[in-house]
Amino acid sequence: MPLPEIVDRDTWLTARKELLAEEKAMTRQRDALSARRRALPMVEITKDYRFTGPDGPAGLADLFEGRSQLIVGHFMFDPAWEDGCPSCSAGADEVSDGLMRHLAVRDTTLAYVSLAPIEKIERYKAAKGWTFPWWSAFGSDFNADFGVTVPAGGPYNFRHAEHLAPGEYPGTSCFLRVGDRVFHTYSSFARGAEWTGGSYAFLDLTALGRQEEWEEPKGRADSVRSATPDFAS
Repeated sequence: MPLPEIVDRDTWLTARKELLAEEKAMTRQRDALSARRRALPMVEITKDYRFTGPDGPAGLADLFEGRSQLIVGHFMFDPAWEDGCPSCSAGADEVSDGLMRHLAVRDTTLAYVSLAPIEKIERYKAAKGWTFPWWSAFGSDFNADFGVTVPAGGPYNFRHAEHLAPGEYPGTSCFLRVGDRVFHTYSSFARGAEWTGGSYAFLDLTALGRQEEWEEPKGRADSVRSATPDFAS
């Protein structure tokens, strides 16, 4: 697969400005979509979900840590596994103390929740050197109710998936606390959660992209690494 065509600066600038017009349109569309997301109705949570943290049991309201908003990362970690999901781990690696502080300034807490027992979570978390809050939903309906402990065939991502295997799946859910009441405002699954990962956003700006098999044009990264690139004429 050839690398990008080699051109002079003026030709590049013309092509870049054409792409900029599309990028601006996408930015405006993303802003409109975010507004629609904020306008979604919400559902009050009345079930008494119980979680376990390093200091003992907690309810859903406790996960807010006194703030108004809670973002839950549904981290794939089946109780039978010894380690957490590698893909979820890659995303968790990008959660810094600085990110947590910036969210806290906006009255928002980010926490992870997994189905594995807290002992396994704490061991894996320590091995990774992570400091973010991570709760166990072991013995709770939380994961099933929020669509990440999935039966064979789904539903997952708000639709049935005939060939989907049963098990744990990734996702993100958002909650709002008003006084003593907690509301579910939003959830996303599958690739819907990937844009919150910093590395993907950076890689999407580059000529080689994410370097994953599904991306077009295929084989570009391999061409560069072989040191025999086939440049377009």
